Amino acid sequence: MTKTIDAYIDQHKDRFVEELKDLLRFASVSAQQSHDADTQACAQWVQGHLADLGLVSELVDQGGQPIVVARAKGTEQGCIVIYGHYDVQPEDPIDQWKTSPFEPVEKDGVIYARGATDDKGQFFAHVKAIEALIKTEGELPCDVVFLLEGEEESGGEALARFVRSEAGKALKPDVLVISDGDMFNEQIPAITYGLRGIITFEMTVKGPGFDLHSGGYGGAVANPAIILSHIIGQCVSQTGEILIPGFYDDVLPLTPWEVDNIRQLQFDDDILREEVQAPAIISDSKHSTLERLWARPTFEVNGIYGGYQGQHSKTIIPSAATAKISVRLVPGQTPDLVKDRIFDFLESLCPETVSLDLTYTGAGPPVVFDVNTPVMQLAKGALKHGFDHEPVFIRTGGSIPVVSTFFEVWGCPVVLMGLGLDSDGAHSPNEHFSLANFMKGTKASARFLSQGV
Repeated sequence: MTKTIDAYIDQHKDRFVEELKDLLRFASVSAQQSHDADTQACAQWVQGHLADLGLVSELVDQGGQPIVVARAKGTEQGCIVIYGHYDVQPEDPIDQWKTSPFEPVEKDGVIYARGATDDKGQFFAHVKAIEALIKTEGELPCDVVFLLEGEEESGGEALARFVRSEAGKALKPDVLVISDGDMFNEQIPAITYGLRGIITFEMTVKGPGFDLHSGGYGGAVANPAIILSHIIGQCVSQTGEILIPGFYDDVLPLTPWEVDNIRQLQFDDDILREEVQAPAIISDSKHSTLERLWARPTFEVNGIYGGYQGQHSKTIIPSAATAKISVRLVPGQTPDLVKDRIFDFLESLCPETVSLDLTYTGAGPPVVFDVNTPVMQLAKGALKHGFDHEPVFIRTGGSIPVVSTFFEVWGCPVVLMGLGLDSDGAHSPNEHFSLANFMKGTKASARFLSQGV
C-alpha cells in the first residue's frame, strides 16, 4: 500500500508544484485591509480545491477572514484535524526581494514566494497527502478535517471563536496535526514538542501637543524619542537579559531529559551566525543557544518610530514616539501576570515630563507536549518513512497562539510536524521552501494519515 501511495505522489509531483504555485500567487496579507479581496479569493481557491478532491468543504464566517473547513469521511471511528493558515505576512521590504513575492519562482529545487514555507507549502503537503490516499486507496481509515484560517499572521480571533462554538466543539478530534514550523536541519526531520508563548503590545511616549523646533525648545521640553529609548534600555540589556523585576520568577527549568536531548543535538552556533549574517551570536555562560531559543523568555523591540523620517535633517522635538514590543514566554509564565509586571514597571519609569500610553495587542500561553504518547511515536515513524532519517524532538522559539485554544477545548494530543527550515526566510524577503521537503512531507503525511487513530 505504502509503495503505491508514494508512487502516486512521485508521479504527480509536477502537478502538485504547479498547484502550489497557484496558491502562492494570492497576496493573502491578512494584516492589510487593501489585501482583503486577495485573502478572501485565496480562501475560496483552497475551499474549491478541497471540494474537487471530494471533501465536504465550506467557508465559515466568524467575523474575520473566512475559515476553510473541509471534511473527508473515514471508514472507522476517530478524527484527525489538520490545522494550517492560508494568510501570509506583508512582503515589505519589497526592495530586498530578488523575485516578485507573489509570482512564484522555482530555482535549484526551491520555490521562492511569500507564504512558501509559512504556511502554504506546509499545509498543502497534507492536502496532497489526502489526495494520494483517496486516489490510491479510495477511502480513509478515519475522518480527516482541514481547519485553515486566514488570520494567523494578524492575530485575529475568528478561528478561536469557531473552535469554541458548538460546531467547533463537535469536531472532537483524537489528534491535531500542525505543519507550521521547522525541521532540525536539512537532513533531520523533527517533531516540535514545545512552543513559546507571546505577549504583544505598543508603548507610546507623548510629549508636546505637536512637533517643536529643537533649537527653540530643546532643553526645556522633553524629547519623547529619547525618553522612549531610556525606558527600553531599562527593560532589557544589550545581551538580552530582561531587567524587569520578577520577570524570571516563574520560569521553569529544563528537565534532565531535555538537557540531555539538547546536548545530543550538538547545535553549531557558527551555522546560526552564518545563516542570519550576524557579526556574532549572543554569548551566555549559563544557557546554551538552543536553551535560549527554546526555553528562555525574550523582550524584543519589533519596530520603533517617531519624528522625522524623510531625507536630510529636520530639527524637531517629536510630539510622540512609539515602540512595538513582543515578549516570548516559556512554561511557568502566564501572559496576564507577565503583562501586569511589565506594564507596572514601564509606568514606574515614565517621568512627569511626558505621558505613556500602553496598548495590549495580543497574547498566547506557552505549551509543552508529552513526547512519549503513542501518537508521537506514530508521527516519528511517518517522518522517518518520508525523510529516510530518524526524527528528533525539538522545541521552537516561535508561537502559535491558537494551539492553546485547541488544547483547552479539545484536550487531544498535538503533533507539530514542521516541514520547513529556519533558513527558509519566513517573515523575511526571499521566503522560500524546499520542493524536496514538500514531497517528502507529503509522503510522511500520507503514511501518518493512513494509520488512522
